[in-house]
Amino acid sequence: MKSPISRLAGAVQESPTLALNEKAALLKERREAVIHLGSGEPKTKTPIDAILAAAGKLTSAEIKYTPTDGIPSLKKAIVRYTEENYDKRVGAENVMVASGAKAAIYSLFVSILDPQDEVIILAPYWVSYPEMVRLCYAKPVIVTPGDGRFEPNLEEIMEATGSATKAIVVNSPNNPSGVVYSEHLIKGLVEFCDKNGIYLIMDDIYHKLIFDGMKPVSCYKYSKNNSDSSRLVVINGVSKLYAMTGFRIGWAVANARLIAVMTNVQAQTTSCPSSLLQAAAVGALNGIQSYVESLKSTLENNRNVMIRELKSINGVKVIKPQGTFYCLPDFRAYSGDSVALSGKLLERALVVTVPGKEFGMEGHLRLSYCGSMKETIEGAQRIRWALDPDSPREIYIGDRKCVRDWK
Repeated sequence: MKSPISRLAGAVQESPTLALNEKAALLKERREAVIHLGSGEPKTKTPIDAILAAAGKLTSAEIKYTPTDGIPSLKKAIVRYTEENYDKRVGAENVMVASGAKAAIYSLFVSILDPQDEVIILAPYWVSYPEMVRLCYAKPVIVTPGDGRFEPNLEEIMEATGSATKAIVVNSPNNPSGVVYSEHLIKGLVEFCDKNGIYLIMDDIYHKLIFDGMKPVSCYKYSKNNSDSSRLVVINGVSKLYAMTGFRIGWAVANARLIAVMTNVQAQTTSCPSSLLQAAAVGALNGIQSYVESLKSTLENNRNVMIRELKSINGVKVIKPQGTFYCLPDFRAYSGDSVALSGKLLERALVVTVPGKEFGMEGHLRLSYCGSMKETIEGAQRIRWALDPDSPREIYIGDRKCVRDWK
């Protein structure tokens, strides 16, 4: 008897982030004092300009289909955003709005990949990249830095490319490490892909959440191909920058020919993004931008506290993140199995972390510091209590006094 589930779908791995969110939600329902350091969304409120724009659209009672590639006012806002933040002039024909940056990436993969094509993915990587590539019957090729850092060098990437290489995916600032790739690497990748006809996919969803006075590097600065044969694609959205994860609005900027194909793919799958949520995105992009600076300042403060607390744990090594709201400390002094370690921390300390294995970095854990300062500090202190034998044996978890009675 044939399986009722396709082999392709059956091979897709469950999202570890969503699974952990569900487990944490169940514990919270039981009124357990869970601290979620695995979250991928800032806890700040949605910008008021986005709320007012969505409310205005809702009260109009005109919530209908939109053009497949997005409403004109949102595409216009994205065109302006691209010029202001990338110093790159594009037209509406170069933009497709999607139901989240993830949906934009998937439509892109469907549009460019044939079976057995290869996509270079730089480790550590966002968990969905390899699975989406496999869903297109293509092959993910992982490039892991050989020097212990979180940024591969250009030579390592070039060695991994071959005749089947169709695209390279770059996520900087990086989820899960928080590392911002150097201008030297971005320049080299743009020039290498231009020369070899390889798609360079810049997942820039965190591109303005950069700390320490750093500025994001525009990939367009180094691209000499501005024609419809350009294979440079930029992905972005409102989810992270404006803390609008639940609105699910992202976009792609690419050559007009590719955007037309991606729009056809989207038309046959999701039809179009929600008109209500697109209105909210227009409000965010056109509204007061001081919200972004406030969010960035909060995250930078939380980052500093998280790094301070992690450095107090014996044996833990951490590279200071330069952006996003994640860090990826090395816990191999305590366990080489990040899945087991993550489960142990949830069981013993009621702290949610994400196993580094899912990001191509076994022995590491992804920790998020986008919650409150209190959660950041207490979560890190619970981790120290659960692992470090030199830490105090007693700790309060919620209103319950706990004693470490294991080695």
